[in-house]
Amino acid sequence: MKALKISMQFLLVLAVLFLNVQCKGKAENEGTKQTEIANKEPKDSLAISQEDFGKLPTGESIQKYTMTNANGMVVSVINYGGIITNLKVPDKNGKIEDVVLGFDSLEGYLTPAPYFGAIIGRYGNRIAQGKFNLDGTQYTLAQNDGQNHLHGGNKGFDKVVWEITKITNLHSIALQLHYLSEDMEEGYPGNLSTTVTYTLTNDNTLKVSYKATTDKKTIVNLTQHTYFNLSGDFSKDILEHEIAINADTFLPVDETLIPTGEFKAVAGTPFDFKQAKAIGKQINEDNQQLKRGLGYDHCWVLNRVSEDLSLAATAYDPKSGRFMEVKTTEPGIQFYSGNFLDGTLKSKSGGTYAKRSGFCLETQHYPDSPNQEDFPSVVLNPDQTYRSETTFKFSVK
Repeated sequence: MKALKISMQFLLVLAVLFLNVQCKGKAENEGTKQTEIANKEPKDSLAISQEDFGKLPTGESIQKYTMTNANGMVVSVINYGGIITNLKVPDKNGKIEDVVLGFDSLEGYLTPAPYFGAIIGRYGNRIAQGKFNLDGTQYTLAQNDGQNHLHGGNKGFDKVVWEITKITNLHSIALQLHYLSEDMEEGYPGNLSTTVTYTLTNDNTLKVSYKATTDKKTIVNLTQHTYFNLSGDFSKDILEHEIAINADTFLPVDETLIPTGEFKAVAGTPFDFKQAKAIGKQINEDNQQLKRGLGYDHCWVLNRVSEDLSLAATAYDPKSGRFMEVKTTEPGIQFYSGNFLDGTLKSKSGGTYAKRSGFCLETQHYPDSPNQEDFPSVVLNPDQTYRSETTFKFSVK
């Protein structure tokens, strides 16, 4: 009896030990599976696809690259002009729609168009009379906006073919674009090697990073020229969108939209967007600056406490609930209310792009900086690297 009792106890101990080993092994296997899923899921939920988008008159093939994140946010870019052709984000009901103006085919971008979605360079915005001086040498640029130079000239960065590299990381995907602008291209000195990177993350942020180097003293002011309509309905204007701009001052312009050199307080003017308000609230007021721009087409001087990313502006569409937050390392932002859209360009959704059917928030240095001593410098020397970054984060309210 005593021997039987000991034997039963021994078997019980063995059973307990066996169960413990099984449970531990199962837990380890489950833990390994969960770790694999955690490591695998973000990467698998981020994807980049590629397709043909047409051919240039020269016969060169243009490709369209589409980045998609875990939330269904979509960003499509073509290697012609680095143009963002589509940007799709959910509304408050989860409906995913395109919120940027553009075209469904390459042909639309080859006709005179208002820089829809393009990378702008070498110099974003205007330079007075198409002239600037560096170390006593005067450089002459194309006068492609009346008597002034605009957005890099007749063939700016919006009209060149970029080399694109696809980058896939664990928590983000990116398209790295590169272009070498040769010495005296469009009148600018120096061979400028330019890299622009579009990065999409799973928190619905699109990051635009700029980098450039030169072998000769030159000027650089890069920006992104996407037109937004957060309603997702391009037949509607953007006058009910609510905009906030983190700026106490803006730059008044002359009759040709060149800054006068004055830093004017926004307080008490239609240019006060320190608190969010509808774009259309004061756009038609009897104001000289609004008349000159046919609405808003001005640069705001951002309130910045450092050179790091800081809040520049927000945009909100009350009907769809879509909210966009713009942060930048740049000192200024050009808010343009689509005043020159005139209904002649065909929309992606049918119909045409009418006046004020889209708005731009272009982060940049100030217009005509090479000719304005009181503006931050846009000069780039051979021993320096130009760097800039802007983020567009989308959510709903």
